[in-house]
Amino acid sequence: MGAIDHILKQFGVDWPHFAAQVVLFLTAYFTLDRLAFKPVLKILSDRQKLIEEAKLNAERAKSLMDEAELHRQAILRKANEEAQVLFREIQAASKIQAQRALQQTKQEAESMIVRAGETIAGERARMIKEVKEQTAILVVKTTAKVVGKVLTDEDQKRLSAEVLRVVTS
Repeated sequence: MGAIDHILKQFGVDWPHFAAQVVLFLTAYFTLDRLAFKPVLKILSDRQKLIEEAKLNAERAKSLMDEAELHRQAILRKANEEAQVLFREIQAASKIQAQRALQQTKQEAESMIVRAGETIAGERARMIKEVKEQTAILVVKTTAKVVGKVLTDEDQKRLSAEVLRVVTS
């Protein structure tokens, strides 16, 4: 041990001072450990727990937001499908309505054609009757001039009836 003591003396190690420094170091260490290190480590540990909780909350919030986004997309998809169904129903209803309107217009046009035909037939019959009457009057007057005599009412009626019978056949 003498060699070690000699080497330690050369480096200036004095055992009483060394022991005092070790005691001071250990006193400072335990004091700092009790008053500084443990509270600081506790604060760091608490902070670490808060950070872990914040990470977990962030992950939960992210998963909730992802679920909400999926739910939103599902709602949008469903609303889009319902809108398409409604659009198809509206198109079908408008086609039906257009067909009904077309049918009604056709019926009205056919009704107008029938009424016009009836009016034309009535007008034609009236005009034919009028032409026959005028023809009978002309024949009576022409006959009176050709014969050169004045026709009696009875002659005029008989001649008119004969002309009407010939014209109608």
